[in-house]
Amino acid sequence: MKRWYEALFENYARRYDEENFVQGTAGECDFIEQELDGDNSRRVLDVGCGTGRHAIELARRGYRVTGIDLSEAQLRRAREKASEAGVDVDFQRHDARDLPFDGEFDAAIMMCEGGFPLMETDEMNYEILKNVTKALRSPAVFIFTTLNGLFPLFHSVEKLGQDTALEGNATYRDNRFDLMTFRDYNVTEFTDDDGNRHKLHCHERYYVPSEITWLLKSLGFRDIGIFGARLGEFSREHALRTDDYEMLVVSRK
Repeated sequence: MKRWYEALFENYARRYDEENFVQGTAGECDFIEQELDGDNSRRVLDVGCGTGRHAIELARRGYRVTGIDLSEAQLRRAREKASEAGVDVDFQRHDARDLPFDGEFDAAIMMCEGGFPLMETDEMNYEILKNVTKALRSPAVFIFTTLNGLFPLFHSVEKLGQDTALEGNATYRDNRFDLMTFRDYNVTEFTDDDGNRHKLHCHERYYVPSEITWLLKSLGFRDIGIFGARLGEFSREHALRTDDYEMLVVSRK
């Protein structure tokens, strides 16, 4: 039986590119490039690259990028988009908990919940962080976004989805946040690329900043900064707030 995140991305590439939360790519890559000091000789690993939006934009800017994802359908669309853009990105299918790389990259990015924190257990999520760490050289930069555990303590995740969704976007309802596990359970409804309607029971792990800091420190990262992840406007000036749905994490190895 397919896990919910496998079923979701089985035939949901073109529709995914129309979701409201994937529209800030250029601004987000501006921040990534700034954190890399504009040095496009650096090799970048894009974990959970999806349809390749960040990987392709960075490749346009001269970076050597390898994008990995679990979904072959997402990767197929990513390769199409890279070809249309006239850029070379090495897209590979891998499970982020079992990457084949060892000290090969100067930077890693993991945007828009690219695998982490979708896994069924905390241990599985931690395996993703461990594998990214192993893939990096030293020194290296690791930039990612993840769900902000402060948000559901003060706000409704379901209402946020209703307020921000565009016509045709996926919808999220029957949200239930478990205070003991910091997992949000919901029913996600979406239309696939063939026009078929689907309903999935999903759950995602929210993290508080102190957890992320501890996890990264345990893997040898330092200079850990956590900020509010504003769509298309990543910045160290955005202090994390309770109304930020995602947090932006920047750390160095």
